[in-house]
Amino acid sequence: MAKEAKSVQPSSSAACVKEIVKRDLEIGALIQDIRSRCSSVDELNDVNFKIKEQIKMLQTRIEDLERIANEQDKETDRQSMLKDADNYRKQLTTTKTSVRKANLACKLSIDKNERNELLKGGADPEVRKRSNKESLAKTAGSITENLMSLNRMMASNVRQSELTNQTLVKSSGTIQDTQEEFKGMGGVIQTSRSLLTKYSRRELTDRILIFLAVALFLATVLYILKKRIF
Repeated sequence: MAKEAKSVQPSSSAACVKEIVKRDLEIGALIQDIRSRCSSVDELNDVNFKIKEQIKMLQTRIEDLERIANEQDKETDRQSMLKDADNYRKQLTTTKTSVRKANLACKLSIDKNERNELLKGGADPEVRKRSNKESLAKTAGSITENLMSLNRMMASNVRQSELTNQTLVKSSGTIQDTQEEFKGMGGVIQTSRSLLTKYSRRELTDRILIFLAVALFLATVLYILKKRIF
């Protein structure tokens, strides 16, 4: 299972999504095995091991999707892919909850079957009583462990949601700053246009003045020449 996870290196969001859906379906099938096929602790542990491997690979693919999203040039594509990744994380949290519930139900069923077997076997009352106590203690410990794991998982989900909200707020601020920069650039462009128009008009005025000065100079020269010659 681990070799398979290393060999798959998704290069696009489509490949990541395909892999995520595949892993989610496989985890769902394993959860169904817990509910219908596991009749002993060994079988349950074996299925749980497979589920942990699948969850590990699923988490890796979600991280790959987030990485690809952050590499996008368009902000709309980035936000859309990050939203998809967040939805897959929420679905994974729901899946983990289903795994916990399936484990609890299966352990209770196994414990009940073991007690029934002891009762059918006509074991010594003291031995049966001690076995029941041990079985109940084991079941209580498993339930406590599962509840603690569920609590940690919910806390992790809350932290993930907070990080997602912070990312969205940061992205919104970036977009707003970009809009303000565009507005500022628009003002600079408008000012530059006004200055160019002003300079163009002044250039025309300067040309007219130069022309008039040259004409006046030529007229003066002609007047002086006329006086001296005639």
